[in-house]
Amino acid sequence: MSEIEPGVLTVRGGTAVTIRAARRTDLGAVVDLLLDDPLGRVRESAIDLRPYEQAFDMLAVDPNQHAFVVTDGRGNGAETVVATFQLAFLTGLSRRGTRRAQIESVRVAAEWRDRGLGTEMVRWAVDLSRRNGCGMVQLTTDNSRHAAHRFYERLGFTSSHTGYRLVLGSSSSSETVPSSGTSSVDHGVSPERREESDQ
Repeated sequence: MSEIEPGVLTVRGGTAVTIRAARRTDLGAVVDLLLDDPLGRVRESAIDLRPYEQAFDMLAVDPNQHAFVVTDGRGNGAETVVATFQLAFLTGLSRRGTRRAQIESVRVAAEWRDRGLGTEMVRWAVDLSRRNGCGMVQLTTDNSRHAAHRFYERLGFTSSHTGYRLVLGSSSSSETVPSSGTSSVDHGVSPERREESDQ
């Protein structure tokens, strides 16, 4: 992860929150957010943080991989992590070498939902992607997440691909499993087209 300056987001009601790069000490809170989700409760675990720590250490040395948190910043030095997401910058040869950004693991704490925080986070990520030379922002979302599909569509994303995954290292590793549909939006989508919503 390369150094990216923290930012301030304003949600409904005028509340300001801080968005910044995640730190290793944030991992417990990030995993809690990943667990606070019907799918996350099945595939995540807070019992042993070592796999998350190992993954974070790999992210930390890759300048194209970024993990972010949003904190409530109470002003007295204390802060609570209330949202998280990851952003990867991908370089490829297709589309005449267009650089892409991939948004992943978007989570907002239950008590902060329906306040526009998800919207402001994604807008911030799109703007950061544009400033880092990306011509497209893409993401995947599980087929079962119908509310998330509507959320991203309101932000200007279009459902444009069908995704597949192949699980490795388990009994199902020989199967090609239909996964989440991929939605993508190029960097030219104007903020005016994005309707306020939350994931």
